[in-house]
Amino acid sequence: MENVKGYHVAVVGATGAVGEKMLSTLEKRNFPISKLTLLSSERSAGKKLLFKGEEHVVQVAKPESFEGVDIALFSAGGSVSKQLAPEAAKRGAICVDNTSAFRMDPEVPLVVPEVNEADIHQHKGIIANPNCSTIQMVVALEPIRKALGLNKVIVSTYQAVSGAGAMAIKEMKEQSQAILNGEAFTPEILPCGADKKHYQIAFNAIPQIDKFTENGFTFEEMKMINETKKIMHMPELSVAATCVRIPVEYGHSESVYIEVEKEGVTVQELKDLLASAEGIILEDQPEEQVYPMASTAAGKFETFVGRIRKDLDNDKGFHMWIVSDNLLKGAAWNSVQIAERLISLGIVK
Repeated sequence: MENVKGYHVAVVGATGAVGEKMLSTLEKRNFPISKLTLLSSERSAGKKLLFKGEEHVVQVAKPESFEGVDIALFSAGGSVSKQLAPEAAKRGAICVDNTSAFRMDPEVPLVVPEVNEADIHQHKGIIANPNCSTIQMVVALEPIRKALGLNKVIVSTYQAVSGAGAMAIKEMKEQSQAILNGEAFTPEILPCGADKKHYQIAFNAIPQIDKFTENGFTFEEMKMINETKKIMHMPELSVAATCVRIPVEYGHSESVYIEVEKEGVTVQELKDLLASAEGIILEDQPEEQVYPMASTAAGKFETFVGRIRKDLDNDKGFHMWIVSDNLLKGAAWNSVQIAERLISLGIVK
């Protein structure tokens, strides 16, 4: 990342869980920043955050905040993005948006750099960051699709509570403590703050993430289905998803069944493809009980893949287990990675 001049970078939603990870990732990657602007809602404005040992005061995000900004990283909720990303783009910033506001907009590229980097060139001021559970899955599927073709994907997720925000983590911990102490508690956040009923997450698995749509799938499941097709440029791909929230703090896990086009593919071929793919670490030695886990993936940028095995009834069918840190590759790191590619591809002036 050598660049002498540096860029004016704005982080919108800087005080949130993903915003904080964006800042630590920018710092870790030594991103070339000449000026850093931290923005948030009025509620969080005035807070001071450290970046490279220097204190920065968080300001209220408004259209004028983006004057002179080169790259704006958004993670402050869909309504904020809808309102302010077009304003930032109008002022010459390239926005990388981590909400669902623009993901399915045909005018906005939906990007996972390991999969569809070239789509970055199509931006009109806004680039969308996909859903966390989609990102890690397509990172693992793309090398397989490229080499062997892909006809079908069926995924069941085991998603961490951090995906629902800091209050959901707090709720999980407090409920766990209450249950261990034999105390009463009232669930208030999960499975979905905006829905009518709330259920215990401690010592439980909830088969609902986001609200239900009319077809019986949840919005989270539909995001995985639609985003996968868009990112991989495969509208005809058969995709089904079941998304489940489990009492894990960081790291989404996914059980994925795929069917490839090519005949006679071996498990070893799949392992070799994944072992040499960008952004993937293969952890697959069942005889040694080596496989990806949320607890070991947390805090890491990569996507971990293991438990690769051939389906017992379908020669073209394979099963695998995919794990990644939902706040890093699933959000902050993918956004910063897109920003890095804006520089390396010579797109940002």
